[in-house]
Amino acid sequence: MTESNMTNLTDWSRPRRVLTTLSSDIRAGFLATSRHSLAILGLTVVAIFLMIAARPDLQTNASASLLGWLEKRQLQHILSQEILVEPSPASRSTATPVKYLSDDQLAVTQWLSRKYKISPEPLGALVSEAWVLGERSQIAPTLILSIVAVESRFNPFASGSQGAMGLMQIEPEAHADALSSLGGRLAAFDPLTNLRVGTRLLQSMMLQSSTIEEALRLYGTASGQTNHDLYARRVLSEQQRLETLSQASHLGTTSGHDAGVPSAQAEQL
Repeated sequence: MTESNMTNLTDWSRPRRVLTTLSSDIRAGFLATSRHSLAILGLTVVAIFLMIAARPDLQTNASASLLGWLEKRQLQHILSQEILVEPSPASRSTATPVKYLSDDQLAVTQWLSRKYKISPEPLGALVSEAWVLGERSQIAPTLILSIVAVESRFNPFASGSQGAMGLMQIEPEAHADALSSLGGRLAAFDPLTNLRVGTRLLQSMMLQSSTIEEALRLYGTASGQTNHDLYARRVLSEQQRLETLSQASHLGTTSGHDAGVPSAQAEQL
């Protein structure tokens, strides 16, 4: 081989070695960066978990945000399944045939219908929704319904002296974010929307309270009640009646006075 050829080979081998070394360095750097990034991500997750565990208020906000996200996803799914035609009056109404209710829901619906003089079908829809929200939020559905009874007597168009609206007397301005995705301020008059937002508010107050009574006093403050202790007693008294009805329905004793038909004195809240 001539000296010229050997010189050419030497000239080409140098860039090749440089490129090989550079490629190895880049690969090693990429692997090191990936390992460090995963380690940092893991430490960040642990730090967030410890911070939430040490801060009950963050747990409350996280729980409320999760409930809101689930409700929004459910609403989007329902809307995506709807056929874009003019609905019938029956489909626009908030009502449920009582034959679709469980025994405990039916017993509660019938008693509330008699007491508040409201047709069973629209009440059945509210009772059924209260059971769904109760399971989702781990709040007794009878407690949700008892707040409705005391706050509005199941009038979805009730309006409080301090601006609270609807079944659970929610303050639209305080829940503007939740209502904006459901139709705006006037969505507070929609029975099911009001139940969902009110239950979310109750859940947040229960998470930051040590007793149900304390949570109810906080809820009463938010809805504009003036006597918070009396309010809590009234709600719990109503819930006790509904719980008795619900439990008796499983024993087959929901008839006459055993079914919780109130006396004239018991009718007073």
